[in-house]
Amino acid sequence: MERAVYRIIDANFNRGREAIRVVEDYCRFALNSAPLTERAKQLRHELSGAIDKLDAGRLIASRDTPGDVGVGQRVDKQLQRADLRDSFTAGCKRLTEALRTLAEVTQAINPEVAEAIEKLRYIAYTLEKDIIFFGEPAEKFKRVRLYVIITCSLPAEVISLTYKCVAGGADCIQLRAKDAKDDKLFALALEFVQICKGGSVLSIINDRADIAVSAGADGIHLGQNDLPIQQVRKLALTPLIIGKSTHSPEQLETTCKEAPTYVSLGPVFATKTKPTAEPVGPEYVRESIEKLADSGIGHVAIGGITPGNVEKVLDTGAETIAVCAAVTEAADPTAACRALKEKITAFKK
Repeated sequence: MERAVYRIIDANFNRGREAIRVVEDYCRFALNSAPLTERAKQLRHELSGAIDKLDAGRLIASRDTPGDVGVGQRVDKQLQRADLRDSFTAGCKRLTEALRTLAEVTQAINPEVAEAIEKLRYIAYTLEKDIIFFGEPAEKFKRVRLYVIITCSLPAEVISLTYKCVAGGADCIQLRAKDAKDDKLFALALEFVQICKGGSVLSIINDRADIAVSAGADGIHLGQNDLPIQQVRKLALTPLIIGKSTHSPEQLETTCKEAPTYVSLGPVFATKTKPTAEPVGPEYVRESIEKLADSGIGHVAIGGITPGNVEKVLDTGAETIAVCAAVTEAADPTAACRALKEKITAFKK
């Protein structure tokens, strides 16, 4: 029986280590997230460290691949994967299954190692959730080029502008209705979200995580003095796009530690939406994008951007442009959206 114990440990250690590699590579190459990649890597090293406390000679001696009755057995669709996300999900399941088996079986020969592995199993569960809650929204947000902010509390005007922006090719629309009462805002948000969904446009609610979650919006945009991102994620019923405003290198550094889906960088130029805010200029956008390079966090350049200066912003490396008045105050918001989207799409640095 002792030989069987070592065979089970050897098989599940290899299975678990291979599964962590899939998770690690997904974080590294799909999400481009250095922090999540490091967490997966650390988990792999800690598992190896725990198994290193066992007799390595007995583990390798117990291995009998030719005599393993499980080798070659297949179930229907065992190795079919629709996409990279499916591979990641399968890797997570294999990992936690392997860790559970290791914790159970290792108990018979080394309870201390078994306890360490059991702790790693719960770390793996948390890592899987964190990857999904960061990764799914990040994948959605990657396609956003034109991001329109509707700053209005009048329902009829909000609905009209939303339809026009959807028709004009906006990729993402934010509802910023600071003066609306809660019941009116909720009703407005429900209709706003449905219009966006109908046009395959991402819907974002400004400030109000409760309204965003209740209305089924794709995401929430937070200011520096709003709820912490960690608390918003606790409220979320599904993975939620979470953006946060930054106006300085210090704010950017602090915000990145919260792992938002994206950060807004601005105001780039003076803007009527926030007349007291000091413009940060295109150089802040350029420097911020460089700092975000290995984080997996998206960005939105915002503030005073118009068809006349948008190319200056795009020249910084900005991939997503947020506008408000340039569209919402235009004589033809649909045409204004379309013109901006064409400039953004056609731009070559």
